[in-house]
Amino acid sequence: MFSKFWKDKQQDQSDPKQLRAAILDFVKSEILPLEGGEGRHMQLLKLFLFPQAEDRFLYESAVQAADPSLFKEEVQRIADNYAVDLPLDWQLEVHFTADLPSGSKKSPLMPVSLEFGSVPVPEVLKTEKAILKILAGKAIQESYIILPGSRINLGREERVQLRDNSIRINDIAFPAELQEGNKYISRQHAHLEWDEPSRTFRLFADEGGVPPGNKTKIRSAADESLHKLNSIQVGYTLKPGDQVILGDQIVISFNSWTEKSSV
Repeated sequence: MFSKFWKDKQQDQSDPKQLRAAILDFVKSEILPLEGGEGRHMQLLKLFLFPQAEDRFLYESAVQAADPSLFKEEVQRIADNYAVDLPLDWQLEVHFTADLPSGSKKSPLMPVSLEFGSVPVPEVLKTEKAILKILAGKAIQESYIILPGSRINLGREERVQLRDNSIRINDIAFPAELQEGNKYISRQHAHLEWDEPSRTFRLFADEGGVPPGNKTKIRSAADESLHKLNSIQVGYTLKPGDQVILGDQIVISFNSWTEKSSV
């Protein structure tokens, strides 16, 4: 217990108001060196209390644990009185722990310690997205939003049975019944893959999209040059504004962007 403190001060051991005053006095002694502008850097004040079990209720009452904002107002009042310029959005955390936390400044009289810190900056998540818009030809949809991770197949018909009896699902499909020119698109024409190291989408021709069969080409947005995919092993890194041409009948525009969100 904090008997030495109470004997020295001749205070009632069961008085939470006196204990609150003692805790605030300790807090004051620690934040006073922050006067003169240094306080602007204190974003977070952590108050740790580690009393014995029989004293916990007394400490909870002293720091008004049911509503920590009240104790924060007391600390703010001290800061204002002593010109400790705390930031407007500074935060107070009150923690009851079993032992003295390492790295915190302990009161010499009470099972109380303080630690200054910074408010963690929320992690920013970056989500890459791309949109494919059908400029010429007829697909099931006029546009498609695609995300990193999964392979995106392009071809004639949605569900295709291949020679080995496996089933290929074309995520971007051009059914023959929608338009006459779709019959020039192979059932397994091309696909998109996400390349994590470069964080880009890459276009690959599949077996039906390379010579001597149907063609897979890209018109560059940078200089309008035309790139032909002649191998299923070599992909093309798509850039915003590029156009993908399938079988000289289908033209698809590609655009990508990054969305940021905090957690």
